[in-house]
Amino acid sequence: MGYYKEDGTRIKKAAFPAVAAADVPMRITEDVYETRAYGPGDGRPEGSRHHLLFQAGTLVPQSEIDRLFAPAATLATVTPATGPAAGGTTVTIKGTRLDGVSGVNFGATPGTELKVISATELRVKTPAGTAGAVNVVVAADTGNVTKTGGFTYA
Repeated sequence: MGYYKEDGTRIKKAAFPAVAAADVPMRITEDVYETRAYGPGDGRPEGSRHHLLFQAGTLVPQSEIDRLFAPAATLATVTPATGPAAGGTTVTIKGTRLDGVSGVNFGATPGTELKVISATELRVKTPAGTAGAVNVVVAADTGNVTKTGGFTYA
């Protein structure tokens, strides 16, 4: 699930549109929407639709904002898990909360052509590497997540 502005721009925790009020509550400065997956074909990531979560002007405790962004992304599978050292393999990564991913590294080298398909799937091309297993590190707005030895260069 992701959080978006009315125009469809994704909101990350650091850019959540709120300003501090006199105490712990935060005043929402613009409408915030959440996505809910329905079905493919409506032109949004994996068929998601935006529903109003907070209307501009609403007071929301900081703890609620933190709770919304608290669950970290997870990595379940990297497919295929093996590819040539020359790179260029299109890899599908499945997990949870992947709609906030901004980059994927294979070892210390960033992948290319990252495409977030949905909150549970993304695709990226492997960079060139040296033979052997490398960690797959996903940079998400909730923090980095690592699949140890997630990809092996043949």
